[in-house]
Amino acid sequence: MLLLRVCPAMTLHLPYSVAGSKLPVTTNPHRFSNLTVRSSNFPLDLDPNESRKLVVAVKEKLEKEHYSLPVGKNGRDDEDMILWFLKDRKFSVKEAVKKLTKAIKWRKDFNVAELTEEAVKDVAQTGKAYVHDFLDIYGRPVLMVVASKHFPEAQDPKDDERLCVFLVEKALSKLPTGKEQMVAIVDLRGFGTENADLKYLTFLFDVFYYYYPKRLGEVLFVDAPFVFKPIWQIAKPLLKSYVSLVRFCTAEEVRKEYFTDKNLPPNFRD
Repeated sequence: MLLLRVCPAMTLHLPYSVAGSKLPVTTNPHRFSNLTVRSSNFPLDLDPNESRKLVVAVKEKLEKEHYSLPVGKNGRDDEDMILWFLKDRKFSVKEAVKKLTKAIKWRKDFNVAELTEEAVKDVAQTGKAYVHDFLDIYGRPVLMVVASKHFPEAQDPKDDERLCVFLVEKALSKLPTGKEQMVAIVDLRGFGTENADLKYLTFLFDVFYYYYPKRLGEVLFVDAPFVFKPIWQIAKPLLKSYVSLVRFCTAEEVRKEYFTDKNLPPNFRD
């Protein structure tokens, strides 16, 4: 009987639009002590003056109804964050306030600002997930997940959750100007039922939906083995509308379509 757990890889999903130059773009590897997510400028659906009024309306409502929330970067007065959540909520002030309140409280309770390389060092050393040193050819930060190295029965789920959030923050902090999303590549080579983790999958869905909406542009499931198929059938209902955004592909397709020879992730080199 399959374990009712699904690989952490699967959770790193939620594509959006993929755009940009096909020329390879690289960044230098970074070490972060206190990570902050940089919001890039995105095209607005409203006139700038109208969107500005909505941002102010959200700020005032948060200050009046949730004055105890922290301020500053990723706080209740962070206009970049407010604008992002307004867009996610189709410029509904009421819905943006509701989602922002939840997100800001979560960031405080989860101590996101305190996550460091040192804090996640032990679980990161497993090699189960990391942020690639280079962007893909579309200029997106790359979150790599090696599913065969995830053993939910042997590892503390809280450590896995902290690593997940740390890597999401790290990837987003590498966004080039004008880019808004990362890509997640889930390497399923060598995956077995002992690597499946439905509880962690649910955590990741919640993280991306509630706290990092539309920040994940594409998810690649690479060389999924036969044993992954029934697990995928269990997981699909959790993804709902996101199912159509997931791509199953081969390692060779990843090499040819997303990277150059010089910027391939280590586990995709021959």
